[in-house]
Amino acid sequence: MKLANLAGRATIVVGARALDVEKASNGALGPDPAVLYDLANHEELRRLAGAAGDADLAEYDEKLLGPVSPRAPKILAVALNYRGHAEESDLPIPEQPTVFGKFSSSLTGPYDPVIVAEGIDKCDFEAEVVIVIGRTMRSVEPGVVWDGIAGVTAGQDVTDRREQWRKPLNQFTLAKSYDTYSPTGPLMATVDEFEDPDDIEIVGHVDDLEVQRGRTSDLIFPIPELVSWLSRHVTLEPGDLVFTGTPAGCGVRRVPRLYLEPGMTLTTELPGVGTMRNPISR
Repeated sequence: MKLANLAGRATIVVGARALDVEKASNGALGPDPAVLYDLANHEELRRLAGAAGDADLAEYDEKLLGPVSPRAPKILAVALNYRGHAEESDLPIPEQPTVFGKFSSSLTGPYDPVIVAEGIDKCDFEAEVVIVIGRTMRSVEPGVVWDGIAGVTAGQDVTDRREQWRKPLNQFTLAKSYDTYSPTGPLMATVDEFEDPDDIEIVGHVDDLEVQRGRTSDLIFPIPELVSWLSRHVTLEPGDLVFTGTPAGCGVRRVPRLYLEPGMTLTTELPGVGTMRNPISR
């Protein structure tokens, strides 16, 4: 299934057309996108998609797509989770995940602008596969993790590197949580949409330049292991987002360095989910 937040309404995408969940269910399921990431609703969502006729489906404007979990209870993100990124950073392979938070107010849609305010001169990009939690999980084993995942979407962990490195202590959360610094989308694909959910490709471009390409089979901490580890420390809830790490090629590690500036376009592609195109603006 392909699911979407279309103009703030829960939507099933069937082919290239949209099925409004509230209308299709005659009000049994409401319009809130929260119905999409609750696995308890997925059987009914599949039934609605299968029963939809041509008259139930509508063309839609992709510019109206927003984050599938627009009010995520928690956003957890992992640093240094691709071997290539660790190597380009000249850092040792971590023995346990390094985790930071992002504020849900930083979420924005897949075609919305990323705002780089005046004075920010080291704004970086990090293309990521993002996992959407679908049921409450606490101390779960890796083997059952995928059963608790509502779906997969694409994301960008945009970062103000100057703020991240501001002395006396480096810090991650604020520098990665400015408004618009967490675009996600365009759709959320359920796990069964992927031939191998442990080998998902993510690709990033800045304008016409391919800057990142990676596969989750290269993760230091694969998604089942990562989510299991997280669930030992915090209770994961439906709608939580897990940014699983970025492959090699982010701007600060390139020679010469490449930072986002107004007029650029940041593109993020995840096969089966779609392509985000976020213009960079003031």
